Amino acid sequence: MKQFNYVITDEVGIHARPAGNLSKLCKGFASKVTIEANGKSAEATKLMAVMQLGAKKDTEITVTVEGDDEENAANEVEAFLKENL
Repeated sequence: MKQFNYVITDEVGIHARPAGNLSKLCKGFASKVTIEANGKSAEATKLMAVMQLGAKKDTEITVTVEGDDEENAANEVEAFLKENL
C-alpha cells in the first residue's frame, strides 16, 4: 500500500475536467486508488464520487493506492495532481 497527501492548489478545487481525467487515468491501473477529503472517501475511478468529496482550494487530500502496480500508479497520480490540481 502506498499513501501520500496532497493540498489542492487549483482555484476551484476538484472540478469536472480534472476529475474526469483523473478517473480515466486511474482506470488504467491494476491497483485501486482511493481519495479521502473532508471526512469522505471515494474510489478515484468514479467521477461523481470524486467530485462529491467537495475538495476546494487548500483542501488536503489523502491518496491511497493498493495493488500490483501501486508504486507506478502512486507516482503517476501524484504527478497528475501536481500538474492539474
